[in-house]
Amino acid sequence: MMKSILNKFLTIAGLLISVTGVHTASAQSGENDGGTVTTVLKPHSSNGIFSSTASYTFQVMNSYKNAESGEISYLVTTETGKEVKADSIHIRIGGKALSNYDFEIPGLKAGFYKISFMINVSDYDDTTRKAFGIRPAEISSSYSKPADFESFWHNARQELANVKPQYKVTEMPDSSKDGRKVFLVEMRSLDNLLIRGFLTEPVNKNKNKKFAVLLGLPGYQVTLGPMSGSDPDIAIFTLNIRGSGYSRDVIDVRRDTYITLNLEDKNKYILKGAIMDCVRAVDFICSRPELRHDNIIATGGSLGGFLAIATSGVDKRINFCSAANPILSDIRNLVGEVDWPFIDIGRYINTRPGLTMDKVMENMDYFDAKNFATDIECPTLVGMGLVDNIAPPNNVYTLYNSIRAPKHLMIFRDLAHEIGLEYSAYEGRWMRDQFGLF
Repeated sequence: MMKSILNKFLTIAGLLISVTGVHTASAQSGENDGGTVTTVLKPHSSNGIFSSTASYTFQVMNSYKNAESGEISYLVTTETGKEVKADSIHIRIGGKALSNYDFEIPGLKAGFYKISFMINVSDYDDTTRKAFGIRPAEISSSYSKPADFESFWHNARQELANVKPQYKVTEMPDSSKDGRKVFLVEMRSLDNLLIRGFLTEPVNKNKNKKFAVLLGLPGYQVTLGPMSGSDPDIAIFTLNIRGSGYSRDVIDVRRDTYITLNLEDKNKYILKGAIMDCVRAVDFICSRPELRHDNIIATGGSLGGFLAIATSGVDKRINFCSAANPILSDIRNLVGEVDWPFIDIGRYINTRPGLTMDKVMENMDYFDAKNFATDIECPTLVGMGLVDNIAPPNNVYTLYNSIRAPKHLMIFRDLAHEIGLEYSAYEGRWMRDQFGLF
């Protein structure tokens, strides 16, 4: 059903990176052969969020026959690596014994922090890394959106409206199966560029049946093919934005240069066209009599999460927004926190005489996810990994706190640039409730 559709879609978007809190070391050679030291770090919060004092239990199991002596220490830093707190304790664990050590970290300001726990004992040393948040509902950006932000995007939509879509829909019998028909969709978008997507519809004997629509948006340089699913009430339209997947006829650049294409001019920047491609996809959906124009969900992960937020902000025909690990939020505050996209941006600036980082930031303000978030009017689901180094939690929370529509956030304490399977299940239930699909 819906869960299987979304599970398949969301695995496309991210980098599957996870961080574990369980570590084991085998015995070194010598009198203590035949044992191990195992550590488990247990946050006293299911999602890593604390109201004031962060607290952890560091469990150490010694299966050696002899005692282990040494030190446990921790280091807390900001997301940019600035040291905030540090402490250490001396420990002695008897042979064949288990010990728990409790740590409390008070006095921190609202925000997100990285924490490293280090253990160094006779036969073992290791580091466990986590992240946590303190009162994240208080997080906000110190940078406002441009005064002409809404008019910029209104004008972009007017430009798009002047381009005839020239929809071409071709059935793909070889791809149709399991009671679903698949169609290749070709259409013209901003600057008259040809873009493509795939529409999958359930076969239904009721000629008057209208389907709710899942608009699947791609991750960074991800190719989206047809997606079938098994829900009889849902049609799926997967879009390949300009310069990605099956929409590379004119724009076909390397992965590391896509994000910087025409960055010096906000009116020609690649993401302006990509967002308008998503709006054109909504135009297509609304041109189809068999699709419900009042039941459209925009969903994606990573860049797809960004596109879902941006499309929902500029196009009120989106009725439900789902963004997993959305990138490019609070962009000015990303500097110093993440490597990407700033390494690629730095290279681009070096090839453009007269272009500066200040000018780049002025242009990127028009493509900041948090600036679109304030204009969203539909229910919105956001998912994030607490140790994400591409869409850091502080920046995602800035976006989330900017949304004024009904919203829900799912935090995955031990995940990086990905979300857990329960996100898809929650998304499916909320979407069906929102669309009245019972």
